Amino acid sequence: MRRARAIPGRSTRPSVDSPLRRRALGGATAWAALAAAGCHGGGSLPASTRTWRMGFSALPPRNTMADALRTIDLWSTRADLAAIHDEPPYTELLAGVSPDVILQRDKVGLVDFYRSKGMQLMYMADLTDGLDRSQEAPQLRALGRSLAEPAVQQAVRGFLLAVARLLRPEYLGLAPETNLIRATAPAALYSAVRRTANDAAADLRAAGTASTLFVSVQVETAWGKFTNGPFVGIDTDRTDFPFMQLIGLSSYPYLAYAQPEDIPDDHYRRLQSATSPLPMMVVEGGWPSASVGTAPGSVTSTPALQARYVTRHAALLDGIAARGWTQLPFTDIDPASFPQPTPPSLALFVKLGFVDTQFNAKPALAQWDALFGRPRA
Repeated sequence: MRRARAIPGRSTRPSVDSPLRRRALGGATAWAALAAAGCHGGGSLPASTRTWRMGFSALPPRNTMADALRTIDLWSTRADLAAIHDEPPYTELLAGVSPDVILQRDKVGLVDFYRSKGMQLMYMADLTDGLDRSQEAPQLRALGRSLAEPAVQQAVRGFLLAVARLLRPEYLGLAPETNLIRATAPAALYSAVRRTANDAAADLRAAGTASTLFVSVQVETAWGKFTNGPFVGIDTDRTDFPFMQLIGLSSYPYLAYAQPEDIPDDHYRRLQSATSPLPMMVVEGGWPSASVGTAPGSVTSTPALQARYVTRHAALLDGIAARGWTQLPFTDIDPASFPQPTPPSLALFVKLGFVDTQFNAKPALAQWDALFGRPRA
């Protein structure tokens, strides 16, 4: 398996995201709620401060309400940024269900809980398959539909307008890992992603959204690490998505480097434009605490390497005065709890958590907590 194929989903959630699961998360966090901007520029800041907000998503180790509640309860005390990274609910949208109804049911309670904790929100609409960027989104495949259809694009645009109106995310991502989609997907699918994101941006601006609009790029792909090629950068992405007000970064460097210290100092900084720089935010990524995957795409790691990555990553973020750092999974993922068979690439991402599936802390959690203790500059 080529690594360009092994990495196509940097969304560590399973590609099957059922309405039942979305309702469980939304309802669980609504119950929990009842119960219970950094600057941009070059250079690094003193280690006593940080420009970047820090956070996770609600992804639990198993698809149960108890695990969802415990996951959010544990990370909400060590975060000031929350991430929602979701495939649009294509099945319901194309059946005529109102975006407002879906969001009120599945997401408003969750976001209210985050707001009660003083967090900002980053929302990413995952237009394609998060675990295989060469393919249409799972729900569209199941329906025999395509993002290339004008009706599907219109449904996404209406949904994103509702997201902006009801959830009011500070950061609104309109497509993830656009360079990886371009590198692996059929041209027609990439063209559909490009058109949908640009049309959605126009809609949002016409509606007066206050959200910072962006797409994300896959960093190791920009460096040519998954094609054995040269550094290619993200100039094409900047051209194809001119509405970008921020550069979202997706980085899973363990798929390209043996240890965290091998990551170059300009891993993120080299993607910046000298003539039209934009703020940068890491919107997904991580380093596993154990060896993952199967040959020939397997990766060797340990808890100590994961902890070293957290320290190394902080230095990289300081080097770009990043806006934020979200790691989607706070916990490890139990693959057996998801619909079988799971996509082969999922195995590469099940050990990214800072606690295991039983919520036992790993060494990396102490490193994260120390960084979270730094005041934001």
